[in-house]
Amino acid sequence: MAEVMSMEDIRATAARLDIDLSSLDLDSIRLPPGEDCGIVSDDEDLKEEESLEFEEGFGNIIVVDNLPVVPKEKFEKLEGVVRKIYSQIGVIKEDGLWMPVDPDTQKTLGYCFIEYNTPQEAELAKEKTHGYKLDRSHIFAVSMFDDIEKFAKVPEEWAPPETKPYTPGENLQKWLTDEKARDQFVIRAGTDTEVLWNDARQSKPELVYKRTYWTESYVQWSPLGTYLATVHRQGAAVWGGATTFNRLMRYAHPQVKLIDFSPGEKFLVTYSSQEPSNPRDTHRVVINIFDVRTGKVMRDFKGSADEFAIGGTGGVSGVSWPVFRWGGGKEDKYFARIGKNVISVYETETFTLIDKKSIKVENVVDFNWSPTDPIIALYVPELGGGNQPARVSLVQLPGKEELRQKNLFSVSDCKIYWQSNGEYLAVKVERYTKTKKSTYTGFELFRIKERDIPIEVLELDNKNDKIIAFAWEPKGHRFAVIHGDNPRPDVSFYSMRSGTNTGRVSKLATIKGKQANALYWSPTGRFIILAGLKGFNGQLEFYNVDELETMATAEHFMATDVEWDPTGRYVVTAVTSVHEMENGFNVWSFNGKLLYRILKDHFFQFLWRPRPPSFLSPEKEEEIAKNLKKYSKKYEAEDQDVSLLLSEQDREKRKMLKEEWDWWISEWKRLNEEEKLERQKLRDGEASDEEEEYEAKEVEIEELLDVSEEVISFD
Repeated sequence: MAEVMSMEDIRATAARLDIDLSSLDLDSIRLPPGEDCGIVSDDEDLKEEESLEFEEGFGNIIVVDNLPVVPKEKFEKLEGVVRKIYSQIGVIKEDGLWMPVDPDTQKTLGYCFIEYNTPQEAELAKEKTHGYKLDRSHIFAVSMFDDIEKFAKVPEEWAPPETKPYTPGENLQKWLTDEKARDQFVIRAGTDTEVLWNDARQSKPELVYKRTYWTESYVQWSPLGTYLATVHRQGAAVWGGATTFNRLMRYAHPQVKLIDFSPGEKFLVTYSSQEPSNPRDTHRVVINIFDVRTGKVMRDFKGSADEFAIGGTGGVSGVSWPVFRWGGGKEDKYFARIGKNVISVYETETFTLIDKKSIKVENVVDFNWSPTDPIIALYVPELGGGNQPARVSLVQLPGKEELRQKNLFSVSDCKIYWQSNGEYLAVKVERYTKTKKSTYTGFELFRIKERDIPIEVLELDNKNDKIIAFAWEPKGHRFAVIHGDNPRPDVSFYSMRSGTNTGRVSKLATIKGKQANALYWSPTGRFIILAGLKGFNGQLEFYNVDELETMATAEHFMATDVEWDPTGRYVVTAVTSVHEMENGFNVWSFNGKLLYRILKDHFFQFLWRPRPPSFLSPEKEEEIAKNLKKYSKKYEAEDQDVSLLLSEQDREKRKMLKEEWDWWISEWKRLNEEEKLERQKLRDGEASDEEEEYEAKEVEIEELLDVSEEVISFD
C-alpha cells in the first residue's frame, strides 16, 4: 500500500530539498513504464487495450488542410485562430500545434498538425471540424495522421476487398424470452453495480451480472430496455446482452455529467459544463447528440449556462435537464428546446431547424410534447400586468399549425400533464382570488382526439384545497388527485367518461384523510399506490380503482422511492443513501404483499429494466384477457410445483435446525458430565447438582455507622 503524505509533509520535504513547488509543472511528470508507486487504479478502462490514457503511436494527431497561406507576420494570428477552434474539443499538448513554413517564400503551406492528449480527442476533433467553413475560400479537410500513412500505401492496382465471414452478435432482446417471464433490474450499492432477475417465486433475486466500478456516477436504462448506459470522466458507454453485458459503444465526451436517450433509442444526448476561470462568467455548456449504434456525433450545441437555463425540471449549474425534449413518438423524428421567446424544433433527418427557423412565442416559459403525436403544448404567462391573458396552445408539427388555444385569466402558475396515449391533456391552473391575497386551483381538460379538441373545466369541491399531486392512469381515462392540507389530505379519482359515456368528466370517489403525498399508478392501470414519502415515513396504501377499495396498507420506513415493474405485477420501495440507516429495497406484489426484502449499505439506485411495446394487437390482448384461465393453467401448475418445492425446502430447513439444536443440547450435557468432578471440588465435596438439595437462609446484619450528640435549647 502506498504511503499517504499530507500537503504539509510535501512542502516540508520540498523545502528540505530546496525545490520551488510553484515552478514545478506536475502535468509534465511521468512515472517509469510499468511503475504505479503502489497505487492501483480503480478505473478498469485504464487497463484495456483501447485505453483513454496516453498511447504510443500517432493516433492522437490530426492533419488540418485548406488553411490560409499567410506570411510570417500573420503566422501568430492564424495559429491563434486554429488553436481557439481546436482547444474547445480537447487538450492540445504543449508544442502540439505545428504549422510548416515554405523555406523559400517564408509562408505557411496551408496545413498544420495538431497533437492531442488522447486518440479519442483527436477522433472527435476530426468528426466535428471536417468541413468546417473558416471563410468562403477555406473549408477545413481534416484527417487522422495515421490515415495519411495509410493513403500513401494504397496500391496502384485495385484488388477486391477481403470478405469477412459473418459472425452473429448476441441477441440484445434475449432477456425478454425468459421462460419464467421474469423482469430484470439494476442496483448500485457502494462500488458495485448488479443486474438481477426478480424471482418472486423463490422470494429472492437471482444475479445476472455484477461489476465493480462499472460507472463513475450513475447508470440508466434506455427507454426500451435494450441498453444499459454508464457515465465516466471520458464520456458515456452503452452495454447490452442477456447475461454478459458486453460494451457495445463508447461516446467520447470529456467530463460528461448527464445523459438522456431519445424515446426510440436511436440517439443519446450527453451534457457537460466547464467552470469559468472568471467568477463573473457563467459555466460553459457542451451538449452532444450521438447516434447510439454508430457512436457518431450528429449535432453539437455549445454556449453559456444561461442559454440553456429556461424551462425543464432540474439539472446542474443552473441548466434545466433535459435540455432537449423528444417528440413524434418512438420514431424520434423531432427534438426541441426552449429559448428566450422561442421554441427551437429540430428534425433528425438533417439535424437542422424545421423551415430553418424557430417558432417565435413571446414570453413562453414551458412546453411538452404529446407522447404519441408531433403536437406541442406550450404555456405563456400573463403579460402587461394582466392586460394580456395567459394562454395554453397546441401546435402541430412540422407545419407549425395552431390546433387549439385557451386563454386563462388571473393565473399564478400552470403545469401541463399529458396522458400516456396522447388522448387527453390536463392543465393544472393556479389562479389568484379577486383580492389577490390567495390562490385556488382548477383543471382545464383537453380531449385531443375529438373534433375541435373540446375543453372542459374541472374545479374541486373545495376550491381552496391545495393540489399536492396529480397523475393520469396509464393507457386509461382516469386520473387521481391528492388535495387538501397536510398531514391527512384527501384523494379523489375522476374519469373522462361519465356513466352514460357522454364525454363529460365525472368524479368516481373521494377517500378522506390519507397519509399520502405521491401517486404511483400501475403501468397497466387499475391499481394505484398512495404513498407517504419523506415526512410521512413511508406509508403505503395499495388501492384498486376498479372496485374503489383498499387492498392492503403497509409501511416501508423512510422510503425514498417507489417504482412499478414494467408489467404491473410487482412494485419496489427503496431507501437510498440519502438516509444513513435501513438502506435497501422491498419487493411487493401488486396487491401489497411483501415478497422479500434486501438490505444494502450505501444503496444509491434501483431501476427496473423497461420492456418494449408488445407486438400483440389490441384485439389479441383482449382475447388473451378473456381466455386467461386457459392460458394460466400451465403457470398455475408451475407455481404449484414451486410451492411444493419451497415447502419441501422449508421442511428440510426445519429438520436441519432441529438436528442442530439436539446436537447442541447433547454436547452441553456431555460437557456437564465431564466437569462434574470439578464442580464437586468447588462445592467442598458436595456431589449433587440438584438445586432443591440446597437450603437458602436469610441473614440480617446491622451496622452502626455514626453517633452524634447535640444539646437542644428549650428557650
